[in-house]
Amino acid sequence: MTTTAQNILKTLGYFDLFQYPLTREEIRLYHATGISFQELDAALESLLEQGRVFRLDEFYAVQPDRSFAQRRRAGNQLAADHLKTASRVAGFLSKFPYVKGIAVSGSLSKNFATSQTDIDFFIVTDANRLWIARTFMHLYKKLTFLTGRQHWYCMNYYVDETGMEINEKNIFTAIESVTLLPMQGKGTLDGFVKDNSWVKEYFPSKTIRTEGVSEIRPGMFRRLTETAFNNPLGDKIDTWLMRLTEKRWRKKTARRRMNSHGHVMSMIASRHVSKPDPGNFQYSVVERYKQRVQQLLQTSAKAASLVL
Repeated sequence: MTTTAQNILKTLGYFDLFQYPLTREEIRLYHATGISFQELDAALESLLEQGRVFRLDEFYAVQPDRSFAQRRRAGNQLAADHLKTASRVAGFLSKFPYVKGIAVSGSLSKNFATSQTDIDFFIVTDANRLWIARTFMHLYKKLTFLTGRQHWYCMNYYVDETGMEINEKNIFTAIESVTLLPMQGKGTLDGFVKDNSWVKEYFPSKTIRTEGVSEIRPGMFRRLTETAFNNPLGDKIDTWLMRLTEKRWRKKTARRRMNSHGHVMSMIASRHVSKPDPGNFQYSVVERYKQRVQQLLQTSAKAASLVL
């Protein structure tokens, strides 16, 4: 089996973990090497003939389950409505102090949603003002519980401008990075792409597109607030808020409090990063992916030996 075919199986194998078949264009974008459509089509046809890959209408998968295609279509349709809401919410969040860039993350960034999907945001802040920005935004989020719109404001992952490079570099973080959907702050998000050029080692043909993304224009509230905190006292307050939040989350973790997805609530906190730590989920996905790829390639090798 060719390297191109092996990489197709690896690509489809990852998304198979989430029962998400891919289009021909998506297979090329997520392929581990830059390939032409001609090379892709030849390898796909061979895999289809061997029964290693299955065509589900406009999609391809490593399982012949047509419910995957139906599920994807429904999820894509619902995601279109969610993304309209996400765009409005991102515009509002950009008015908060020290916010430099906003992108949609999570399943919605892969153009998929269900009735239970939250709108997850990845947020970049000014250097050394992450915790002030986060505190203002999460104080507002508490008010959204009164209107039942808290699921629109899942601000899960913050970095500041000095901490944009993702430390964990693997297939999971590469996909999560390259599928971010920029909403606000073009220049800052272009900087994120530059700081995470390592994702090209996984996906040389896929990149974050920032064309048409607006730069953030601070309003009166933001300008006044930033003026109040742009001093040594602001440095101390930001550090104090980080330590206070970290202490609160340690208690939640110790009590094994669950979030809405059934994961123990935990958070990784530093001066330049704030992100959830949902109990080895990333590790679990990577390990499942390795096992799935091994299974797919071994099956292909056995099939080839029988033909010989």
